[in-house]
Amino acid sequence: MKNDLVEKASEIVADPLVLINLVSKRVAQLNQGRSPLIEALPSMGFADIALTEIIEGKIKLVEGSNS
Repeated sequence: MKNDLVEKASEIVADPLVLINLVSKRVAQLNQGRSPLIEALPSMGFADIALTEIIEGKIKLVEGSNS
């Protein structure tokens, strides 16, 4: 996981625990075969993909959502 991506994503999702949960859930989806919502480079891991999706606004936090 790249630190610059974490820093940029933390500007969007300020609470670190929420950011970790959001990335973890998306990584689990990617591990289960879901397609990336961005054009992923071969060098990108699932966490990098999830962080980039957050940064690009492809994934948004919905307050009060459990899923």
